[in-house]
Amino acid sequence: MTDNGPLYLGFDLSTQQLKAIVIQSDLSIVSSAKVDFDQDFGAKYKIKKGVLVNEEEGEVFAPVALWLESLDLVLQRLQEQNTPLSRIKGISGSCQQHGSVYWSHEAEQLLGGLTEDKPLVDQLTGAFSHPFAPNWQDHSTQHECDKFEETMGTAERLAQATGSAAHHRFTGTQIMRLRRKLPEMYTSTSRISLVSSFLASLFLGSIAPMDISDVCGMNLWDIPSNNWSAPLLDLASGGSPDDLRAKLGEVRQDGGGSMGNVSGYFVKKYNFSPDCGVAPFTGDNPATILALPLRPLDAIVSLGTSTTFLMSTPVYKPDPSYHFFNHPTTPGQYMFMLCYKNGGLAREKVRDVLPEASSAGDVWEKFNKFALETPPLDVRKEGDRAKLGLYFYLPEIVPNIRAGTWRYTCDAKTGEGLEEVKEPWGKEVDARAIIESQALSMRLRSQKLVTAPREGLPAQPGRVYLVGGGSLNPAITRVLGDVLGGADGVYKLDVGGNACALGGAYKAVWAFERGEGETFDELIGKRWKEEGAIQRVDEGYKEGVFEKYGNVLGAFEKMEEEILKVAKNT
Repeated sequence: MTDNGPLYLGFDLSTQQLKAIVIQSDLSIVSSAKVDFDQDFGAKYKIKKGVLVNEEEGEVFAPVALWLESLDLVLQRLQEQNTPLSRIKGISGSCQQHGSVYWSHEAEQLLGGLTEDKPLVDQLTGAFSHPFAPNWQDHSTQHECDKFEETMGTAERLAQATGSAAHHRFTGTQIMRLRRKLPEMYTSTSRISLVSSFLASLFLGSIAPMDISDVCGMNLWDIPSNNWSAPLLDLASGGSPDDLRAKLGEVRQDGGGSMGNVSGYFVKKYNFSPDCGVAPFTGDNPATILALPLRPLDAIVSLGTSTTFLMSTPVYKPDPSYHFFNHPTTPGQYMFMLCYKNGGLAREKVRDVLPEASSAGDVWEKFNKFALETPPLDVRKEGDRAKLGLYFYLPEIVPNIRAGTWRYTCDAKTGEGLEEVKEPWGKEVDARAIIESQALSMRLRSQKLVTAPREGLPAQPGRVYLVGGGSLNPAITRVLGDVLGGADGVYKLDVGGNACALGGAYKAVWAFERGEGETFDELIGKRWKEEGAIQRVDEGYKEGVFEKYGNVLGAFEKMEEEILKVAKNT
C-alpha cells in the first residue's frame, strides 16, 4: 500500500449486512469490515435475517434505526483495523434496491446539525416520519400493482415506460399503499429516499438526490422520456402529483462526480478529510454490474438468497417478464436484470429433504453428488422424456406464481407433449432439476438480448461470471454452464460476497479520477487485473448439451404459462 495515495470507500447495505471496503486507485483492497444485522443487533430489534415480517399482510420491512447504528459500528471496525480514513478521497456504495425511507420535516436540520459526541441513532430519531423501510421481499401491494398496470393500460405498456411491469417490491406501489394505510405519516413526510440515497444523505449531511439507475426500480420513472411519469405520480399520490414529485426530488443524471463533501460528523468522529467527496450511491444490482469491466454479451449471475441475472446492453427492449434500468455510470447504456426470490433458499429446501443426510463436514455433499450424477434433464437413454420443474418455496416475482412445486415431462428432442407428473419423481432428481429450472428461466428471458459470440456458435453469453455464495458450489456452476452456455467460459468472481461493495468502491474511483469523457469501463478496464480476481470454474458452452436445453425451452415457457393460469399470485 502506498503511504500517501488516495483511498476510496465503498459500501453495501444489503438485507442482512452492512459491508465497507477500502481500496486504492489501482483497485487493490486495503481493508474491509462488516456488520451482521442479526448477529450484532438481532436481539435489540427482534429481526430475523435482517427484517421484520407481518405475515398477515405480507409486509417485510426493516427498522431504519438499525441501519444508523450499523453505519457507526462498521466505521468503528474500520478504525480498529487502523484504516487510514483521513486518506479517503471519495465515497460511494450500493444498497438493497426498492427499499424506501421517509424523512420528516425536521430531517434536513437534524442532518445538518450532527455532532460527534452522540451516535447517529440518538441524533436522528426525529428525522423520520416512518421508522421502517419496506424490503424487497415485501408482497403486500398486489392491489396497487393492479392499479399501476390499469393506469398504463397493460403490463407491456407499463414496462415500456418504466422498464418493468408492476412488482410488489417496487417503490411506487409501496408509496401508494403506505399513503393509503398511513395517511398522517405520508402527510408528515417531507422527502422520500431510496435506501441508496438515504445512505448517501447520511454522509452528505443533507438529503441526497436519487441515482439515475436506482430510480428505475420504482415503477415511477419514465425511462424513454427521462423524467417522472405524470400518470403514475398522479396514481401513487392519490391525485396530488406535484406533492409527490416534491417529496421525491430531482434525480441526479450523472453517476459520477461529487455531490458535496462529507459531513462534519464523520470528519470529527472518524477523522475523514473535510475534502472527502460523496459520489452518488446506487442499487445493489447496478453495483454488481460494476464489480468488473463487462464486455458486450458478458453476463453476471448473482447466486445469493435471491438469484439475479445481469447484462449490460445498448438496446432498450423492455418486457413484462424482466427489468431494464438505466446503466449506473454510462448514459445510453441499459442494464438488463432478472430477479428471483427463489434462489439460494429454494436450493437449500431441496437439499434438506434428500435421502442419506449429508455429513457434518459438507452439507452440500449429497446435493452435489445427485446433481452431477443426474444427466441433463434426467434423459438417461433414447426415448426418455425430459424432466422440468418449478420449485417455488416463496411467491415468485417472475413468473408471478404463488409458492408451490410443480413437475412436468416433455419429449426431450422436440419439447412436445408437455404433461404434468402425477407422482413426484425421486428426490435425487430434484437436485439437478432445481438448478436447471432456475437457469432455463434465465436463458428463456435473456434470449432476445444475446447473439452468436462468433461464427458457428448459437446465440449465448460470451463469459458468464458468478458471484455470491452459490458460486462456490461446483455442481451449481457446472449445471449453469450446461444450460446458459458461455462461449468463453464460466468464471467465479473471487470477491464473491463483496461484489456490491467493491462495485461501489470502483464507482468512487471512477467518479473522482475520470478524465473528461472517460467512461467507467475505460478507466476500470485499464486498472482491473484479471489474475487473482476471477477463476474459471466451467468450460461453459458444450456442443450438444447446450442444444438439448434449447430443445425444451419452449416447453419450459409453456409449463410456466399453464401454472400461471391456476397459481397466479393474487
